[in-house]
Parts: sequence; structure tokens; C-alpha cells
Amino acid sequence: MRNLRNIQFGRCLRPDVTAACWDPEKDQVVCTAGPTSESSSIELLRISGHQDISPQTVATWDAPSPNPDLPVDRVLSLQYLSGSSTTCLVLEGGDIVTVQEDDFSGDAARIEIVGSIDDGIAAARWSPDEELLIIVTKTNQVIFMGATFDPVAEVAMTVEDLKASKHVSVGWGKRETQFQGRGAKAMRDPTIPEKVDQGLPSPFEDAATTISWRGDGAYVAINAVEQGARRVIRVYSREGELDSASELVDGLESSLSWRPSGNLMAGIQRFSDKVNVAFFERNGLRHGEFTLQSPSSPVTSYERILLEWNSDSTVLAVIFKNMIQLWTMGNYHWYLKQEIPIDPESTCLSWHPEKALRFAAASTTGVVVAEHIFNTARGSCRQHHDNGAVAVIDGNTVKLTPFRTANVPPPMSLFDITVASAVVDVAFGYQNTSFAVLHHSGVDVYTWPMNNGRSIKPQLSRKIPFEVPEFPTYRVPLRINYVSESKFHCFNYQDIDQIQLSVQGEETDGAHFGIVDAQQLLVATSSYESDVSIEGYGQDHSGKLYQIQESGNELLPVQFQSQLPWFEISKVDDEIVAFGLSRNGHIYANSRLLAKNCTSFILTPSHLILTTNNHLVKFIHLSADVEELEVPADDPETDERCRSVERGSRLVTAIPTNMSLVLQMPRGNVETIFPRAMVVAGIRDLIDEKNYARAFSYCRTQRVDMNILYDHQPEQFLANVGLFLDQIQDVTYIDLFLSSLRPEDVTQSMYQDTKRRSRVQIPGTLSTEETTPAPRSSPAKVNAICDAFLKALESRKATNLQNIITSHVCKSPPALDDGLTMVADLMKEDEKLAEKAVEHICFLVDVNRLYENALGLYNLELTLLVAQQSQRDPREYLPFIQNLHKLSDLRRKFEIDDHLSRRIKALGHLQALDAFDELVAYTTQHTLYHDALRLYRYHPERLRTLTGAYAEYLESTSQYREAGLAYESLQNYTKATSCYRTAGAPCWQECLYTAQQQDPPLSADAMSELATALADALWEAKDYSSAATIHLEYLNALETAVKCLCKGYHFAEAIRLVLQRSRPDLLESAVDAGLAEAVGNTTEFLADCKGQVNAQVPRIMELRRKAAEDPLAFYEGERSGGLDLPDDVSIAASSRVSTSASLFTRYTGKDGSVGTVGTGVSRATSKNRRREEKKRARGRKGTVYEEEYLVNSVRRLIERVNATTADVERLVFALVRRSMPERARAVEALMADVSEACARTAAEVFVTADNAKAETQIQTEGGEMAWKATGGDAVLQDFVLSQGKKQEPPVITNMKKLTLLGS
Repeated sequence: MRNLRNIQFGRCLRPDVTAACWDPEKDQVVCTAGPTSESSSIELLRISGHQDISPQTVATWDAPSPNPDLPVDRVLSLQYLSGSSTTCLVLEGGDIVTVQEDDFSGDAARIEIVGSIDDGIAAARWSPDEELLIIVTKTNQVIFMGATFDPVAEVAMTVEDLKASKHVSVGWGKRETQFQGRGAKAMRDPTIPEKVDQGLPSPFEDAATTISWRGDGAYVAINAVEQGARRVIRVYSREGELDSASELVDGLESSLSWRPSGNLMAGIQRFSDKVNVAFFERNGLRHGEFTLQSPSSPVTSYERILLEWNSDSTVLAVIFKNMIQLWTMGNYHWYLKQEIPIDPESTCLSWHPEKALRFAAASTTGVVVAEHIFNTARGSCRQHHDNGAVAVIDGNTVKLTPFRTANVPPPMSLFDITVASAVVDVAFGYQNTSFAVLHHSGVDVYTWPMNNGRSIKPQLSRKIPFEVPEFPTYRVPLRINYVSESKFHCFNYQDIDQIQLSVQGEETDGAHFGIVDAQQLLVATSSYESDVSIEGYGQDHSGKLYQIQESGNELLPVQFQSQLPWFEISKVDDEIVAFGLSRNGHIYANSRLLAKNCTSFILTPSHLILTTNNHLVKFIHLSADVEELEVPADDPETDERCRSVERGSRLVTAIPTNMSLVLQMPRGNVETIFPRAMVVAGIRDLIDEKNYARAFSYCRTQRVDMNILYDHQPEQFLANVGLFLDQIQDVTYIDLFLSSLRPEDVTQSMYQDTKRRSRVQIPGTLSTEETTPAPRSSPAKVNAICDAFLKALESRKATNLQNIITSHVCKSPPALDDGLTMVADLMKEDEKLAEKAVEHICFLVDVNRLYENALGLYNLELTLLVAQQSQRDPREYLPFIQNLHKLSDLRRKFEIDDHLSRRIKALGHLQALDAFDELVAYTTQHTLYHDALRLYRYHPERLRTLTGAYAEYLESTSQYREAGLAYESLQNYTKATSCYRTAGAPCWQECLYTAQQQDPPLSADAMSELATALADALWEAKDYSSAATIHLEYLNALETAVKCLCKGYHFAEAIRLVLQRSRPDLLESAVDAGLAEAVGNTTEFLADCKGQVNAQVPRIMELRRKAAEDPLAFYEGERSGGLDLPDDVSIAASSRVSTSASLFTRYTGKDGSVGTVGTGVSRATSKNRRREEKKRARGRKGTVYEEEYLVNSVRRLIERVNATTADVERLVFALVRRSMPERARAVEALMADVSEACARTAAEVFVTADNAKAETQIQTEGGEMAWKATGGDAVLQDFVLSQGKKQEPPVITNMKKLTLLGS
């Protein structure tokens, strides 16, 4: 779908140019002039420049013919050797001449004849790598020379060469291999072809020899006449070995060009009525062909036709006597893209080796230098007028296809427009309603009407010919571009300059061209279309941009840093933004580089769309500030602005109205896609326009979540639900929308608006100040939409009954009762309509659930109607419904609620029936005590009955504390005392209170026994203070109370009680004994803690050192050396026992590949997981879990020491009070020792460099795990991940020392 468009054209007048080649380093043409019959001198020239090209003489020397049979010598090969900065000429007389230029000293070029062949030379050609020169002598000798002109190989071309290939032709492209019908096959022998070529010579046979190298320089082909009978194409390797010879072909001529990609060789085959370009494979067999054509004159009249492929194999140049044709191939069809007239007697054409579409063509009167680009002639991509118009040039035919109307694959098209001569360029006018075709005879303007939104056949509007007497003889049309709605400018080259022509006059017959007085030379043009006009823009060689106007060109404030062959103009917020693409794939916005791997791009009013060589299509939101343009990353999975496409795809056109994009594959076929970015952006625009019908249609056809219709503009949607219903009248579509609602804001999850802009208030919508903000991303959203639909559908019950029911059912949770109530109301009005409603609601909801809801409405007729729609057996539900009919209203409701397990409602019906005994039994049966107590909270007698039943229930379920409270509220102190006593130590105060409240009261012995039991329970619970209180107040046992206080380290209280009760003898017998016991226990505890720290901390350090030195051996210690691996398990490189993966990769699965050993062989089941968890909890020595166990043990130890600090402080204080300072100092010193050891331990164990490093590694390998282990491996994985987490050290509580002790 691409055409060739000219971006450079220059002509240098110089007679007798005989050969030309390129100097890619200086980007100059090197050519020779002479020798001729008038002069035997040869002049070596350099031609440079873009438009005003001029020649510069490098050297001149005399080259008389060395052979008397050759009147004038001739240059057969001209090659500039970049490695040595030397120009090499091969002359027909046999001389090989080199010209060495010296650019630094300014001396004259050094000319040297490096060799001569006496027999004369028929053809010569350098290899593409400039390492080999192949020469064919006039005696049919092939000589291979190196870069130093030393012979490498020499072979003779003989008749025996024809036996090199044993051809087996399968008839590619021949008629006999095509399907011709059953009758045609029956009339001939299928094994015999209709015609067998004999190798007959062409009537214009010139006996010339042609050489062509393959692009990689591995093979070379020679087209020569064999003994004057036939032409043979021989293929040789670089070493001079014959590889193949071609098959017999009638009418084969001397032209030959090997496609650089290497798959085909092109030659000329002449027939009596046509001329074909025939293709050959390397083995010499034919492989397709196409027929040459020329709109200007019949090609059969030309005697010699030359062929030349460009460097990237995309264009085949066909050189005639007075013109050059450029052919391209797409989808197995050959297109004539350009026909360039040149001066008569063309001599050669040379393609630029690096810039694939630049060439220099030499003739007897001068040199033409031209460059083209592949460009798609497309129409406007502005919405509502974007019919996807694309024009493809093929000779004098324009293949026109509106992709919005018809997706016609090339080489076919919807419309074919034929003009008088070869087409040069096509330009589309305002809103794609017209287009202009530039050809060599003039410009044809066509109107392109639309009918019912479809493009119909274009109509010729006017013809503007070039036949003006003042025009010079040499004229080449280059480009055409619209500059306003009805005017366009044409860029021509005439004589030695480029002119800019403008259409003058609007009449059909009176329009003509006038020259525009423009000082700037524009080499590339483009159009920009707004809502009201179309404008033309141009670019010069330096990258400056101009607006093309009637009177001239106006310089724009934006420009590129250099010339960019492809460029487009866009206006965003009235600011001009220019986008350009360079030859090497760099795309710019003004002067900012956006990407370096772009292959094609298109501008739409909203996006810059581009394809990359990573086979992605990207969408960039347009912005007036080019610095705000955001190029999406190569992430097609998460970013809607990026999408994967087929390898090598290029953009053809974009159709925003259809939300589609047309791509062309490398083979030539086209593909239409609907990118998510275009689709969602189009849907957003339609919602903003309140065109809900089209937005819904695209959501349905492109499988876009329907929630976007609401989430994009919630307030607008709720305010225009009636408009939504008016536009979408199909009830099934409305049901589809309602059933698609989800409590999720898809504009924040699935379809985030990637365009960085503030949400603009849409005209006609309510502002947030005028209405309550619509709910988002919550069940309230679904309910708000359904309520809005229900309100709007109230007046449309006759037509949208189905939608009303759907609105009820789609709520969250479903409002089934409301829907069924509506059906019940319909049953009173129209039974048939009610049946349809029931049928629909049964389709939406599980019918069994619906049956229960209908029954819960106490409407037996509705229940029967729903049951009839279900698969239930009538023998099941009919008797049940009949029994319900016999009951009273309240009893029926109770039975229904009891049947539906709605116990609380059933309890209320029993209360209404005043069946208290039944209510108590029902409460006890279904444990409804809370609800029953709530119902009878103001009926004291019945409340006592229910409370008693509840107390018995609590006692039976071992909830003794609550049961005691219930009995106490009923003043049943005996049962309350029993429950409180059973509840244990926490309820000792309540128990003693209720015991004293009993009537008759407890005996002294019973009370003493109760108090003793409670005191013993508190002693066991280590609540020594409460036990002391009972002994002191209820048992009058002071000595026992003092012992309890001393046991709890409450020495100050013990001393106070002893003196208060006047028992100083207990100071020594009880308090001092308690102090001695406490000192012993504390000393033993602190010594144990110190010993544990000294034993565990070094072990932890040792384990960490081993893990750091050899992590694999440490974590695989349970499988030493892998010798006990299962013999039926393969050990892959990515498994847990691999030595190539990192430690954390192996156990976290970050690399995405997990070996067979590490996944599910040894720990795949839940049983193994439990076993591994027990193993981890034990932390047995030698396992990977030992360190974790020891660290947790140290943490618990520090916490225990902290908890003991207050007791030790009270102990030291009491020892000093009882005149035991030495013991106090010893305890204090030991406690300080242990506290200091704990502080050192916390610093060493819980803050380590290894942990920090491990945490960093875990974070750098990914935030989420790519793989989650199962079974026992999951335990090990959790362990390894926990090792990388930072552990907060416990806080150390230091003991406050007594200054009185002097420590």
C-alpha cells in the first residue's frame, strides 16, 4: 500500500557521461565523461549537492584504444573503493586504471594502470565487499582478482558448463501447472508441457556480457552468449567454482541483476508482443515473471533494457533509453511506482549502497540524482470524515480503497482510476471529498461523494494539463499537496531548477497552473486538516518547516534539527506540533526525540500512533507541550497504549470513527485491528457526547466491560438514564448492561485513562455541587444504577417489564422480594404478563432460591406460580401448600418461617400467638435465648422463666461465669456460688459474695473450706496477692498470708502486715525466710539465663557464618551431596540442587522456572507440610531451622529477663531493709550482668549485615513471588523469605540500681 515519493531531485548537465558510482563516505557521485569518437580522454568527476548539484573535475587523462578493432575505448566498470579511497576503472580495451585522490595535501590525483588484459574485457564487476574483482574477457575467460589485483582464480566458460545443472522444473508460474478445467486436461498429455523453450536469441541480441553479484558476495552470476546460439546465466562461487547454469529460455537478453537478498536473479525476456522481467533461482531454474508496461510508449520498441536492484531489495529499476521505471512487489504483484524521464541515450544507473532509495542515472547529456521514500497516500484521519482512503499507484492507474467501506486486500482495490500518463503522486483534499492525481501530463481532480456513509465511485471533476508553451522541454513532476479546500500546489523540476506551481482559476475548463514566487526549496510536503479547513506544510533540506500559502511559504516557529523525510503536522490547543521520522527510525516531536526504533507513524486528532521494530504498535496522547508527550513502555500486557503486532507490520491508515487500524504485513497483505487504546478512547468520546447507543454497540462488539458506560461519567449517566433507554430500545441489550454491572470502577483498574488531563465538565451535565457524587467501586454503585433504571422505567412498564425485573435482581444483594412483589401485583392485573415475568425472573435467579423467597412473602399463589416454573415434584410442594392454606394467618406465617429457618421471625409469630410455653420450648430447641430475652424484657415473670432456662443452658455449655451471673440475677445464690467456684480463680470475689448471700447461710466450716479452696486455686494461678487477701481476711492466717506475699515479691506489704498485726516474730521466721528463698530462686534463674545466652549466641554466629560461606551446603545439609535423591527424579539446572541459580531464586521461584526436585516430589502433600512444620517448630540441631529456633529462644529469654526486672528491684530493696546488703549487692550485680549480656545479644543476633543484604536481594528480585511452593516446600520457602526480613530487636529494660549500696 506504499508508493514512492520524491524528496530529492537534481540534474547536472555534462555531456558524454559514460559511468557513475557512489562515494558513500562523502555522499557524492563519482562519474566519468568520455572517451568518445571525438576525444579519447577520460575525465573523472565528482558531483555533490542536493538540488543545485555541480560537477568537480578530479582527474583527466588520455585513454586511446589499445585494440585496432575497437575504435573507441569504453568504461565497463567504475567503482569507488572506500577502504583505500581509490577509484577503479575497467576499460573495454583491457586496461585496469586506479585514481588515488589526496584530499589533505591538495596535490593532483595519482593515475595508475595497475593491469592490462590483451584479449580485451567484455564485462567487469566488483564484489559488494570490495574484496574481489571479476573480469570476463572477450575470449570467454573469467578472472577473479583480489583487492590488490592479484589473480585468485581463472576459469573458462565452455559448453561443458551447461551440464553443471540437472534441472528438474516443477513449473513455477507456468501455464501447464495451473488449473484449466477438466476438459482441457483430457485433451492433452499432462506429462508433456505445451511449449518447450529452445534458447532462441532475442531479435535485439547485442552479444553483451553482464555480471551481477549476490548481496553477500558469496556468489556471482554471469550472463553471456554461448557460441552465438543461446544465452546462459552461469553462477560461480567466490573461489571460482561453477555452481550452476540456467535452463533454456527463449528471448533472453543480456540484462542481469541479482537481488541483494539473494533469492532471485532478474533478467529480460522478450516476446513478439511483450517484454517480461524473468526471475531465476541460483540453481538456474525459472521462478516467476512479470510484464513490463509503460503508459508513455510501448516497451517492445526499446532495444536494450537494463535492470538494477537497490541495496535493500525493495525496488527494481528498469532503465530504458529515455526513462527509468521503479517497480516494487507486494502480495506477489508488481507495481510500477515511478516513471522518470531522462535525456536520451541513458548509459547506467547506480543505487546508493547505504541510502536504499537514492540513485544516480547517467546519460549522454548529464547526470540525474534522485531520492525517494516509501510513503502511503492516505486521506484525513479526522473523525466523521475518516473513510480510510488509501491510494496505491500502479503505472497510470490509481488503486483506491476506502477501508472504512470495504477492506479489499491488495493488489485488488475497490476503485481503479486510470489517467493519461504514469502517475507520480496523489493528494487527498478537505474531508476526503476530493483528491488530485499528479501525472506526467498534468493533474486530474476527482470528487469522491458519499452515499449513506459509504464511499461511491469517484467522479472526474476537472483536468489541468501541463501543455503550456512557456514550459521547457525537460520537466519532471515531483509532488502534489493541497493547501486549501479547493487549491493545491504542484512541485515540478524543470531545466535545472525546481518550481512550485499553484492552480489558478476554479472553472472546470479554465483552470491552469501559475508559478508561485517561493524562495525556499521544499523537499517534503504534508497536509493538516482541521474542522474548518485544510492547510499545506513543507520542509526544506535543513529541517525548517513552512506553511504553504498562495503567495509563498511562511516560516513556522517550530523546526527539526535536520531533514526528516517523513513528517506530519498537528495542532493541539492551537499550538503547532511537528512530528518527523528519520531514515534510521528516530521519531521526533519538534526537536525532542521520542523513540529510536520507529518504523512508521500516523497522526490522528488524539494520538500519535507508531510501530516499532520490536513488533509493537504504540499510542502517544497528543499534547501542546512536547515535553509532556509520554511514550509507553514495551508492556503490551498491562498498558493499553501498547499492543503486539505481527513481525514487520507497518501502518497503512487509522480510522478513529471505526476505532480501527489498518496494518500491512511484509508480504503485502493487510490486516485491520481494533486496538484497545483506540476503542476505549472512542467509547469515552461517545460517552462524553451522550451517544450511548454507539458506545454500547462498541462495548458489545469489542468485548469492552459495560461498566465503562457508567464509570467514565457517573453523574452524567445517572442524570441521563432516560436518554440511555431512548437510545437503546432493545430490552435484551438493556438486560445485558444491567447484568454486566460490577462493584468495581473499571476506569481505575481495566481502562485507566492514560492521558494526563483533568476531567473537563461536559456541557449539559450536572456539576458535583448540584448533585450528590455518584458512588464508585462499591456495591452502592450497582444499587444506584438499578434504582435509577427503576425510576426511569416506571412509565415504561408495558414495554420494559423485563428490564424492571432485571433491575431488581441485579442489585447487590439481589432485591428478590421487590421483584416478586411486583409479580404479585401483576397477578392481580394480567395473569399472562405475570407468567412471563415469573419466567424471566426464574431465568435470572436459581429457581429454588426464588421459591423460598416467594414463600417468605407469605403469598401462596405466587409461591405456586414459581414452583410450577421449577423442576420440583408437585407431590412435594402441593401437599405442603395445601396444609398451609388450612392454618390461620399467624400460624401459617410461623410454619413458613420455621420451614425457611427464619427462627427469629418465627419466634415473633409465637409471641403474637401468645403461646409462651411453645415459645420457651422453641427457644430452647434452637438456642434463641438472646432474641427471646429481647422480646420479653418488659415482662418480668416470663423474663425470669427465660433467664432461668438461659442460665441452665450456659451451665450446660461450661460458660460458668455467665451462668453464675444469670443465677445471681435470679437471686439463686446457691447455684451462683457453685458456678463461680467452678469458673476458677478469676471469680473468687464473686464466689465469696454469693456464698455469704445464701439463705440459709453457709456454716463456718463450709465457708472456711470454700475460702481455702479458692486460696489454693489462686496460689496455683500465681496470684499470690489475692491468695494472701483470702488467708488474711477469711481464714485469719497471717503467717500464711505473709508467705504468699513474699512468694509474690510483695515484701513491703508483708512487712507492713506483720507490724500492723503486732507479730514482729514473723519478720525473721516468715519474711526473712521468704527473702532467702527469693534470693535463691532469682540467683538460679539469672544464672540459667546467663548460661543459655553464652551457649546459644555463639551457635547462632557459627550457623550464620556457615550460611554465608556456603549457602548451598548449609541449606541442603539434609541431603548431603545429593546422594540420597530419589532415583526417579531428574535434576534440572533450575531445580533446588542446581549450582547455577542463586539461593533466593531457588527457594522463591523468582526466575519463573522450577525444577522437578524442588516442586512437589518430597513435600507435595499436606501431610508432609505438617511434618515440615513440626520439624521447623522443633528446630533440631543440624537442620536449616536451627538458627530460627535459637533466635526465637533468645528473644523469649530477653522478654523473661525484662519481666523479672521489677521483682528483682523489689527484692533488692527488701534485702537492704532487712539488713542484708551483701546479698542485695550480689543479686544486683548478677542482674546487671545478665542485662548487659542481653543487650549485647540483641545487638549481635537481631541486627546483622547478612540480614540486611538478604532483604535487599529479596527486594531486588521482585515484589511478588513468581512461584508459590506447595507442601513441605512451602514451609521451607516461608522460612527462607523470613530470613530476608528485618527482625526488630526486643527492648532491654535495665534495672534501677540503689545508690545506697554504692554500686
